[in-house]
Amino acid sequence: MEKLTPQEEEAMMAVWKAGEGNVKVFLDHMEEPRPPYTTLASTIKNLERKNMLRSRLVGNAYLYTPAMSEEDYKKSFMSGVVKNYFDNSYKELVNFFVEQNKLSPKELQEIIDMIEGKKP
Repeated sequence: MEKLTPQEEEAMMAVWKAGEGNVKVFLDHMEEPRPPYTTLASTIKNLERKNMLRSRLVGNAYLYTPAMSEEDYKKSFMSGVVKNYFDNSYKELVNFFVEQNKLSPKELQEIIDMIEGKKP
């Protein structure tokens, strides 16, 4: 999978929220400040070239749908982050957040409980 730019990721978030639509629909699903229509249209075309979107012509407008689910994108993205920045170790990823004071002892215990199959 080709790496997405922040602008492309923002557009994909709007596409996943909408499920299917045209550029106008996706623009309506974006938070302020929204990009100009033409900028989003270019981004959508780039995402289609990167095989992140499928399109079909309906009348004289294209409708786009995600070619990859948000869940699959997250899995692929996070696997890349862990591989490239944490020596392919999820333990190192968790340790990073602990050292940055981003995980409290309570949250860490909740993670341990999830791993052990307990309800948090």
